[in-house]
Amino acid sequence: MEHDKPEKLLIRPVEVAAMLSISRSSAYELIAAGTIPSVRLGRMVRVPLEAIRKIVENRRDDAL
Repeated sequence: MEHDKPEKLLIRPVEVAAMLSISRSSAYELIAAGTIPSVRLGRMVRVPLEAIRKIVENRRDDAL
């Protein structure tokens, strides 16, 4: 029996960095500047996965 993993709604800044091919520190800087939206859960910072998809889509549209 296979178990389907639920899709992540929030990802860690290090995952953002990997997805966007940027450094971890750049991801944190963009989050701190508000360029990448984030959610704070206690001391943790997480980024909505949908926000990353929208950022990439908007940048791609700007390049056309």
